[in-house]
Amino acid sequence: MPPERRSPLHRAHVEAGAKLVPFGGWSMPLVYPSGTLAEHMACRNAAVVFDVSHLGTLRVVGPGAFESLQRAFTNDLARIGPGRAQYTHLLDPADGSVLDDIIVWWVDTDRFDVMPNASNTDRVAEALGSADLVVEDVTTSRAVLAVQGPDARTRLEAIAPTLHTVGRFCVGSVTLAGVDVLAAGTGYTGEDGVEIAVPVAAARRVWDAVVTAGIEPAGLGARDTLRLEAGLPLHGHELGPGITPGQAGLDWVARMDKGEFRGKAALEVEAAAGVPKRLHGLVVEGRRPPRAGQLVKLEGVDVGMVSSGNFSPVLGQGIALAFLDRELAPATALTIDVRGTDVAAAVHALPFV
Repeated sequence: MPPERRSPLHRAHVEAGAKLVPFGGWSMPLVYPSGTLAEHMACRNAAVVFDVSHLGTLRVVGPGAFESLQRAFTNDLARIGPGRAQYTHLLDPADGSVLDDIIVWWVDTDRFDVMPNASNTDRVAEALGSADLVVEDVTTSRAVLAVQGPDARTRLEAIAPTLHTVGRFCVGSVTLAGVDVLAAGTGYTGEDGVEIAVPVAAARRVWDAVVTAGIEPAGLGARDTLRLEAGLPLHGHELGPGITPGQAGLDWVARMDKGEFRGKAALEVEAAAGVPKRLHGLVVEGRRPPRAGQLVKLEGVDVGMVSSGNFSPVLGQGIALAFLDRELAPATALTIDVRGTDVAAAVHALPFV
């Protein structure tokens, strides 16, 4: 196995007492001494900062960049423009399953920063490969900080006074703590906030300034419980081999009217045959968290399986995402086989929070 990569902010996490774990080939902070629950609630009630430098960044430039991304990915870039960001998918052309879910930052007319999941950067770069296209992996040249929460922008204003110009799903250059950075109004928590690409040489300076502004660090544990409450998919759980956008409840990400794109024919075949399973939200009675792989039953009959589950700090009970073989209305009574015990559950509209 190749050695784990380290974030440019690795030393800051060690000094803060974070528990570091392997994630997507990187050593990343799972939790800080305050604990996952405290970090989660700080994001819901105020603001936190995550180090998400493990995400890839592929810089795509040139006059053919727009057309190449249109053919490779599912969403329609013609619906946005320079200075905007868009969520999209890379599909397996054979069956239409989601090989990766991606955020595209359209930085300038012929420049796009494509941000895959950590372990999928090479796969996405290969899909974009073209003799007429310049695709550069710039992951190691920057750190990425995700500042999230209802107070995120307010607390950042002291060190980034022009940040207000970067709205939701917008992209722009700003100065933060005296450093020129690229910011986007994106995130993975269900809260408002920004993700900030910082040159490696200035990463620690910007991190320290953000923390000094009253924004506490949070780890991957809180990031996962936050995204689950928000009903957001995680690659390898709600997206991946054998899971299409339609099955994950993300039909809107595949713009079937934009022209040809990789995997479109497979999605048309699935649409004609009928989507075989759909993602649902489930809540359970009590605090016991469901876990991925547990069976879901309707009147004693297996109807699906949990893809992600955990305890919801906001709701105070267990929640789950699960693929079911039929559409079920909110409040439909179910059970989840939790280690041999049938635990009462019910369908819940997404997001949970």
